Amino acid sequence: MPTPAHLLERLLHWLVHTEAEQREILLGSLLLLFILLGGTIGYRIIEGWTWIEAFYMTFITLTTIGFSEVRPLSETGRLFTVLIALAGIGTVAFIATRMVQFILSNTTFRDRYLRRKLRAMRDHFIVCGYGRVGRRIVEDLLQAGRPVVVIERATEPLEDLRAAHLVFVAGDAEEEETLRQAGIDRARALILAMADDSASVFVTLLARELNPDVFILARTNDHKNARKLLRAGANKVIAPSEVGADRMAQVVLRPYVDAFMERVLGTGALGLQMEEIQIEPGAPLAGKTLAESNFRQHYNAIVVAIVDARTGEIRYNPGANARLQPGDILIVLGIPEAIQKLQTEGCRAP
Repeated sequence: MPTPAHLLERLLHWLVHTEAEQREILLGSLLLLFILLGGTIGYRIIEGWTWIEAFYMTFITLTTIGFSEVRPLSETGRLFTVLIALAGIGTVAFIATRMVQFILSNTTFRDRYLRRKLRAMRDHFIVCGYGRVGRRIVEDLLQAGRPVVVIERATEPLEDLRAAHLVFVAGDAEEEETLRQAGIDRARALILAMADDSASVFVTLLARELNPDVFILARTNDHKNARKLLRAGANKVIAPSEVGADRMAQVVLRPYVDAFMERVLGTGALGLQMEEIQIEPGAPLAGKTLAESNFRQHYNAIVVAIVDARTGEIRYNPGANARLQPGDILIVLGIPEAIQKLQTEGCRAP
């Protein structure tokens, strides 16, 4: 059991190393407790009241409730009440002021932290819209360990973003300055999860102008607008309603295939993961065939396809003689540990 000296030492250590506002709030609270205790004892001695009466009189004096006196006070008791009121009300005001400053400083610090984090982001994903679809996209990206910035203008989603401690930009994605604040020039991909197709077309045009190389994935509620989005510069357009309908059909037509893919692409019991990994120049796998690298035995993963870096052609189920070139993208299937080993030991330059 800690000794009083040890507890005092720990308290002093905390007071020295904590923030000034927190330290002042704690000291003010201790002073207020001391005044409450001192007032109770004072009324007990001066007026001869019971402990409950003395405590109640001290409490209503400190809180300025304004109730009548418990009993008629003597001259000494009245002077003592004035002292209690001056000390207590001043202490309460001091604590309230410091608490407001602490809350404001914390909010400012958090906003500064988010801005610094945003400025440091590279190769990140920007999600426009934090509605039902946007939330799910953000969750999946974060689960995959990808850096995400959300653009949102509605008040309620912004509060949710703050509560979740996510990096976001409060503003309209149709404004150039908002996209710049989100780091569109450094982003890997822009995902438009907004419900308004016309707004998505405008944002696509603007984003393509600001960053010609960014990958743009757009959502559409009407398949007729898909061509407009593609013409505006989107790389891929998805209609969630059609995807849902196709998925339902697959469940009925190919239930075992659907169950397998759900476990592979989700978090099923198989524990497998499908990932795409780019081969860096100078990596151990660069220039070798699958047979020469002893790929299956060494990495314990399956190469589902190879995306040619020069032509973009996708070679499915490549043979053992398929040669891996720098820049090629491997689509592989394996357990997370195997995927991590492949990324660090096979596809990354030493």
